[in-house]
Amino acid sequence: MTPFLKRSASCIFSVMFATTSLLAQAGARNSQGTRATPPFGDPPKLVVGIVVDQMRADYLSRFWEKYSDDGFRRLVGEGFLCRNHHFNYAPTSTGPGHASVYTGTTPAVHGILGNDWFDVASGQSVYCTGDDTVSSVGTTSVDGKNSPHRLLVSTITDQLRLHYQQRSKVIAVALKDRGAVLPGGHMANAAYWYEGSKGHWISSSYYMEVLPDWVQRFNTSGAAAAYRKVWEPLRALDTYVESGPDNSPYEGIIDGEQAPVFPHKLPELWEANGGYGLLRITPFGNSLTTDFALEALKSEDLGGDDVPDFLAISYSSTDYVGHFYGVDSKEVEDTYLRLDQDLARLLKQLDKTVGTGNYTVFLTADHGALPVAGYLADQKLPAGNLEMSGMYTRLTEFIQYTYGDIKLIRNISNNQIFLDHDLLRNLDLDLDQVQRTLAAELMTYDVIEAVYTASQMMQAEYSEGVPAILQKGFNPKRSGDLLLALPRGYVNYPPTGSTHGSPYPYDTHVPLLFFGKGIRHGNLLRRTTIPEIAPTLAALLGIALPDGTTGEPIPEVLD
Repeated sequence: MTPFLKRSASCIFSVMFATTSLLAQAGARNSQGTRATPPFGDPPKLVVGIVVDQMRADYLSRFWEKYSDDGFRRLVGEGFLCRNHHFNYAPTSTGPGHASVYTGTTPAVHGILGNDWFDVASGQSVYCTGDDTVSSVGTTSVDGKNSPHRLLVSTITDQLRLHYQQRSKVIAVALKDRGAVLPGGHMANAAYWYEGSKGHWISSSYYMEVLPDWVQRFNTSGAAAAYRKVWEPLRALDTYVESGPDNSPYEGIIDGEQAPVFPHKLPELWEANGGYGLLRITPFGNSLTTDFALEALKSEDLGGDDVPDFLAISYSSTDYVGHFYGVDSKEVEDTYLRLDQDLARLLKQLDKTVGTGNYTVFLTADHGALPVAGYLADQKLPAGNLEMSGMYTRLTEFIQYTYGDIKLIRNISNNQIFLDHDLLRNLDLDLDQVQRTLAAELMTYDVIEAVYTASQMMQAEYSEGVPAILQKGFNPKRSGDLLLALPRGYVNYPPTGSTHGSPYPYDTHVPLLFFGKGIRHGNLLRRTTIPEIAPTLAALLGIALPDGTTGEPIPEVLD
């Protein structure tokens, strides 16, 4: 057992022991002979989990003055804010992020290493939720062929279903398939995602054979078509002083536009940019997600009885807009101001449908993002866009010279290098020694900040810094032989738009808000981490921890 897995087992045992002790105490009689109050109150009727894709923590403070009183400011003012919340692993990307939020652990345990990764067994790249054994539901395309089959552990949503003998409902919604499938877990009643060719919400045969009537009605209602309109700023553009200029060389340009500036005339751009798929890179994708989530709330009667339900919502358009325009663009600012309106709309309907004080909300992100590297470089900060092809060429030449066979490398992806173990054995080469030799060579390259071998990840026990973060993202059966870290501020990415994935604070620091039933009012400055969300929810609900949990509950959050 590796040191990290030993720590995981120890953590799970300690939390289970503490929980058992509390329950034993609750069952004991007090000195007056009456049964003591249990250490947990009535659970909420509904938990709403919100993941905002690519939301940096400082978006709360940067746009604070422009947020309404009913969205982000209500969540902060009436809820609990963890101000120093981080991902404690890398890579920081959408698939691992959603999996980690809902499993209470990291890729080292849950196995979702990236959005895609190289599968050692098959020798092919695999998609985190892709599943050819299931069929699309609601579309004739392959976009529905998804399931959680690559997720190695249970989720908090699975544990809710188990605790209540399948009587709890779990519905997951996102534009991105992985943003719905992974939060829904293995036992979700349904997960729905967006198919851009027709603007419909779809699913897979993993969950159902046909779409429910309410989903079919929604798809034919014209809800998506209503957002085929001009994207204008919500407020006067000259008031968006929290962002850079509207016309910036660091932004992408939609096909058919001459410059990346408002207004964006979607009807004129529609056909050349994938039709309904264009909504993804606008705030209207988030609004459509809210529309659909509210319809799910009503049609599935979520929170309608005393058995807790779970509605998982992931807002994906924030990520698409960030990637396309960059975190300092006016488009990103406008997207967050409009998301604030959508959150206000969601909370208002929850108050009305489930009842104020009857539901609990948490809001976090699946990763942050780096400002456009070229912009940072122009501001004289150490940053830039890396050209990695030269590194690969140089490494290949080194391998040919040293070992006489360039086929030793099977794959390079996700900042990992996979070696051909069979070929190494045939050449009578020692795996550990080859890993160390290549690591030493890579450390001489300017584009590499640090290199760690798989042997180091399995044998050492790192407690801080980049190696500790990389170790929590390392799965012995799925990860590569060499893990690479690029220099801070540098990315292997096009010159426009923002990206993410690193172990550095701009990618790890994200918001965490709790709100509603069972939640204290306040804020916390000490460091908290993503794997602590699921066990905190488990404590709130009084249910078992997800079976891979490595995080601890955040006691300050719970009332």
